[in-house]
Amino acid sequence: MTRLPAAFLRAPLAHRAYHDIAAGRPENSRAAVRAAIRARYGIELDVQPSADGLAMVFHDEDLRRLTGKDGAIRAHRAEDLHAIRLLGGDEGIPTLSEILALVAGRVPLLIEIKDQDGRLGPNVGPLERAVAADLAGYRGDAALMSFNPHSVTALAGLAPDRPRGLTTGGFDLRAWPLLPGATRRRLRAITDYDATGAVFISHQANDLGRPRVAALKAQGAAVLCWTIRTPQAEAKARKLADNITFEGYAAHIPGA
Repeated sequence: MTRLPAAFLRAPLAHRAYHDIAAGRPENSRAAVRAAIRARYGIELDVQPSADGLAMVFHDEDLRRLTGKDGAIRAHRAEDLHAIRLLGGDEGIPTLSEILALVAGRVPLLIEIKDQDGRLGPNVGPLERAVAADLAGYRGDAALMSFNPHSVTALAGLAPDRPRGLTTGGFDLRAWPLLPGATRRRLRAITDYDATGAVFISHQANDLGRPRVAALKAQGAAVLCWTIRTPQAEAKARKLADNITFEGYAAHIPGA
């Protein structure tokens, strides 16, 4: 089983890269990635599919919040998405292959594959295949994760040499209103950890005290967390987690 490389447990992971709209660095943008590299942070980023099946570095299913345009990202070809400017910056939406070439192994990459099933169910595959294809031959540290256990299981066959993990949390009804209660309870209990071949979790920071998190850590799982926004929250999270995903401030790099 491929363990999570030590690089993911050293420098904090910049959430959606080291973004700062005031500085012209939208989330998941090339500018935010370049800033994270300069600051020596690891990078957490998200991928969604284009209409022509490429993995695009973008968080939302819909374009509106981040670009001001209407419509689903998956309705547009990658070439057209390149031309859609991210709000607060001067660049279009990048492909994962572009970001991999930009990072070139200089910092670790934590890639979250966004759910395409709609209910965190078994309707997965195309986006996972696109990500695996982009990572083929990439020589840097890259780990893969998803809220959807089916996605993580699919990656076991598509990218077996890349460490896999589950994005986890409390799965409360307000945040996940479309999920059936039984699904939310199963995901909250992280019952799929062993079956997916996961070696880490990235857990909701305000839920780190859950006994299941401690049990997995005792079992050998690496525990990351999301999303830390203050030094005070960072200090609290580090009592339970091995590393943090952060945004909105300059996180401390231990030993720096």
